[in-house]
Amino acid sequence: MGNNFKEEVLSRRTFAIISHPDAGKTTLTEKLLLFGGAIRDAGTVKAKKTGKFATSDWMEIEKQRGISVTSSVMQFDYDGFRVNILDTPGHQDFSEDTYRTLMAVDSAVMIVDSAKGIEEQTLKLFKVCRMRGIPIFTFMNKLDRQGKSPLELLAELEEVLGIESYPMNWPIGMGKEFLGIYDRFNNRVEQFRVTDDERFISLTNEGEIAGDHPLKSSGLYDQTLDEIMLLNEAGNEFSAEKIAAGTLTPVFFGSALTNFGVQTFLESYLQFAPPPKARNSSVGEIDPLGEQFSGFVFKIQANMNPAHRDRIAFIRVCSGKFERGMTVNIPRLGKQIKLSQSTSFMAEERNTVDEAVSGDIIGLYDTGTYQIGDTLTTGKDNFQYERLPQFTPELYVRVSAKNVMKQKSFYKGIQQLVQEGAIQLFKTVRMEEYLLGAVGQLQFEVFEHRMRNEYNAEVLMERVGSKIARWVEGDVVDENLSSSRSMLVKDRYDHYVFLFENDFALRWFQEKNPTVKLYNPMDQHE
Repeated sequence: MGNNFKEEVLSRRTFAIISHPDAGKTTLTEKLLLFGGAIRDAGTVKAKKTGKFATSDWMEIEKQRGISVTSSVMQFDYDGFRVNILDTPGHQDFSEDTYRTLMAVDSAVMIVDSAKGIEEQTLKLFKVCRMRGIPIFTFMNKLDRQGKSPLELLAELEEVLGIESYPMNWPIGMGKEFLGIYDRFNNRVEQFRVTDDERFISLTNEGEIAGDHPLKSSGLYDQTLDEIMLLNEAGNEFSAEKIAAGTLTPVFFGSALTNFGVQTFLESYLQFAPPPKARNSSVGEIDPLGEQFSGFVFKIQANMNPAHRDRIAFIRVCSGKFERGMTVNIPRLGKQIKLSQSTSFMAEERNTVDEAVSGDIIGLYDTGTYQIGDTLTTGKDNFQYERLPQFTPELYVRVSAKNVMKQKSFYKGIQQLVQEGAIQLFKTVRMEEYLLGAVGQLQFEVFEHRMRNEYNAEVLMERVGSKIARWVEGDVVDENLSSSRSMLVKDRYDHYVFLFENDFALRWFQEKNPTVKLYNPMDQHE
């Protein structure tokens, strides 16, 4: 493989952007792609009337609603690095997809709306990153609007998230009075809304602007110097080690919409974000520089190209080199597959990929072979990577085809969409009725929309309400135990599951039937 392979792996930076809906995630993604030369024109999510949509939101329902509901993958080169961005759904109903995506990255960029501070969804996603010990870089967005004071935002980071922070730069004013940022790390001031040749002003060794610059006459400049002094004396020290360990987050202030502070952020991010790291497997840690190819499926997406009715399995390459046409083992199936059709992504644009190395994300055309969490390997070691989190659905609907003549497309659509993992499929044991389970209501709406538009199948959905699902250990259950308060169903792998009406029904059932062993897959850590 040689040195070239090692250099390629070490140049990879693979991250996900996490935030609450509307914090500016898709907008920041667009601007980063602009710097990477991957797109010429950033379409902002808000621009509904002009028909310009964000490059990373490809699905029809996203264009209508202006939200990201699936994680898309984008790749670009910048300054000798190859950057893979995994855009994640902002909507909380799709947090399951986001959790799995976070298993496939080496670092995360957290966007905080400076007017709103840390919001609920950000907190949830932050906890997943923290659990995995991945480095987190923070971008305080929307400085061109009035928001909370920078010191208040820092305090919130430390108190709500419990992570140390180090501001790499500091805003000079905000909203209508936003003049720019004081760049602590590069010892310069970056001015807002000025021509390119006036954009950067170098600072003296004392950290001040030399000579008579108009900016010095502003009271905001003096206020910034006072705050910088406070940060230098009382703030956390910069530590590349702590950033790498995920215990200190570098903080950048800026405005994604006006493209201010984004390039400075990107350049610092590339300098301090980690290249691909070793990953845990059933045979110990797998080195990203190892020669044996391996990776895992973290997402399956149907109909990325409606004209071709295709399905793509997204693979995170964890070691070795992927080459198109290679044969790999899938330990779960105990069989080998030739990987002939592979693709890389730039939202709607796709290119065939001939080679990829650790850290890259590739798409494989899937005819129904893969499942989320599958490991792909070459060589004799048939190991498997860590299990991906499986969520227990909370809401349920009974689903059937509106038109009996369309049963075939109804079944096909259900089978394909269920394999993406956003909704789960159950069948009642006696009547064999179909139930769908999901974490949030929006997933049902997306399901109905996609069944109609992609499979030409209208569906009837009847609310079953919220239930507590518990899987049954073993293959044998007395089907007479099924009742209105503890409905017995089978999941798509034919495992028995009880859907309980509430906590009381669950406890009552367990007391009456101590021999039936129940479990929640979310509590299982193998």
